Amino acid sequence: MKKYHLILVSSLVFILLFYKETIGLNVGVFGLFLLGLVSYNNRSKFKDSLNRMLFGTSFLSCVAFAWYADFASFLALFLSLVFLQFRVQNQELKIIQVIPLLFLNGITSLGRVLMFSQYLPKREINNNFAKKLIAYFVIPAVFLALFFIVYSFGSNHFSSLFTDYYFDINLWILFVISSLGFYISFTFWNYWIPEVCYEKNKLLANNFNDEAKLQNQSTFSFLDIDFERRSGEITLFFLNVLLLIFIVTYNYEQFFEVVEKSKLSADTHERVNAVIFSIVMAIGVILFYFKGGFNFDEKAKNLKQLAKMWIILNAVLIVSAVIKNTEYISHFGLTYKRLGVYAFLGLAIVGLWYSFLKIVKQKTNAFLFNQMLWYFYGLILLCSYVNWGNLITNYNISVNKGIDKEFLGSLNYNDEIYYGLYPEESNDLDNGKTEELSEYQNVNFISKVLYYETLDLK
Repeated sequence: MKKYHLILVSSLVFILLFYKETIGLNVGVFGLFLLGLVSYNNRSKFKDSLNRMLFGTSFLSCVAFAWYADFASFLALFLSLVFLQFRVQNQELKIIQVIPLLFLNGITSLGRVLMFSQYLPKREINNNFAKKLIAYFVIPAVFLALFFIVYSFGSNHFSSLFTDYYFDINLWILFVISSLGFYISFTFWNYWIPEVCYEKNKLLANNFNDEAKLQNQSTFSFLDIDFERRSGEITLFFLNVLLLIFIVTYNYEQFFEVVEKSKLSADTHERVNAVIFSIVMAIGVILFYFKGGFNFDEKAKNLKQLAKMWIILNAVLIVSAVIKNTEYISHFGLTYKRLGVYAFLGLAIVGLWYSFLKIVKQKTNAFLFNQMLWYFYGLILLCSYVNWGNLITNYNISVNKGIDKEFLGSLNYNDEIYYGLYPEESNDLDNGKTEELSEYQNVNFISKVLYYETLDLK
């Protein structure tokens, strides 16, 4: 299928799915429709294992949104389809380029719609076309209109055959949905990649080229390589000492000092935030000192050893934070935030591991970002596929922690357990959870969220 076919068909399906409907099953169906078109149009590209993986995650993300219809599942669906479409069309480009291109195309599509040559077929309008238009359409239409007017005056029943109909169409909503559907379809099928993306793609490679290996330029013009190397060694030596002192004091405060219960939550969050910022800055230090030819500098052995020590100490800091978060959960139960701490610390330890590999295997800075993008994407998929609200509720009940009625009512997708604990709430129409459930179960089929269809409060 050609671009304009894909755009028009996708726009029409969007209108049929979303006109006078709310967000729900229709998003998942539209995602599956786009996935089918991408697969059909690029059948030969699915010999690649990564493309097959993205097809699988796209399918699961569509199903996840149809089931939950929350932000996490929408983000997973959106990224999966965009990654797949980008990958099958531009296999030579690094997937990390999708991020800036999303923003760029989101804006430029508003103007590129008028560039018809990009997506409409080029046809020459000759005399035969004009003759056919006049002979087959204009002349018959004129005669039909004239005779229809004449016959309408002569017979009320004839007139009623064509006029006694009422179409319940809200033109404004139809216009908005049509415009949105066309915009989404146009941006998805006819996205624009500037030439600079192809030119700079080599800068995103995981490995240095032979020329870069030989270049060992200093970061600052007023410092030569020897001074900068020595500066890095001094900096990392004192950073290691400072971090070691911080780890000792951090663990003493966490595990040996007595903290008031009222302050425990705030203190824990502050310390975890400090750890996360510390890891981000630690990775930044590694990227600063190990760029370009510095990775191949034979005189930088001490710098590399200090950097590895710095990474290991930061890993110890993460382990301390994980232990404290686990202890905190054992005392007060699970929450979304506490699970989020595990997620961020997990990404942090992965970031440190790839920073370590970057030094050992002499990789580019882009190597780290290329790898971390996939782990971030995997985290989003994990968030969208698992019913975390139900998991939190089950865990807290099993350990008899964090089972406050108001808190459990604020969790998502734990309705069956919640109403099992508090059956009287199912009849309370003023209860936000019950009201939301009732609304989801009473919408049209295409707007339903499948999870709520499995519940029966009676």
